[in-house]
Amino acid sequence: MAKTDVALKRTDTIVNELERLHEEISRRAYELFENNGTSSDPIGDWLNAERELIWSPAIEVRQKDSQFEVLAATPGVEAKDLDVQITPNDLLIKADVKHSHATDGGTVCTSDFTGGKLFRSVHFPEAVDPNSVKVEYRNGLLHLTAAIAKVRPTKVDIKAA
Repeated sequence: MAKTDVALKRTDTIVNELERLHEEISRRAYELFENNGTSSDPIGDWLNAERELIWSPAIEVRQKDSQFEVLAATPGVEAKDLDVQITPNDLLIKADVKHSHATDGGTVCTSDFTGGKLFRSVHFPEAVDPNSVKVEYRNGLLHLTAAIAKVRPTKVDIKAA
C-alpha cells in the first residue's frame, strides 16, 4: 500500500483539547457513579468512562540523531480522518473511528473492533521545531518525524546598580 501524507496542524497548545476530554470523561464517570449507588468504585468508574469514550493507539517514541520519530498504530483509520496537531512540546492525534457490523443476516458472536474517539497525546522529552515535522501514513501506521529544536543562546545585559 502506498504511503499517504496526513494533514498537520501547528498550534500553540493542546491544553483546551485535553480539558475538553477530561470534562467529558468526568461527566460520564459521574453518571456511572450515580448509577452504581453505594457500591460504586470512583476509580473504576473513571477508568470505565475512559474505556467507553476513547481508545488510545499504541505508540513508540524514539530519539534518533537530532529528531524524534513517533509511530502510532491506527488500524482501520483513513488518513483523511486523522487530526494531527503539533506544538513545540506536544503531539496530539485524534480521529472519529466508525465501526459497524456487516448486515448480511449473520450474528456477531465476538468483536474486538473499536469505534469511537481515538485520542492520544505525546509530550516530547525536548522541544521540537513544529515547522520541521513530516507525517505520513501507511498500512495503519502513522509515522511522524520532528527535528529537535535548536537552542540559541541569548545574551543578557547586566546593568550595574
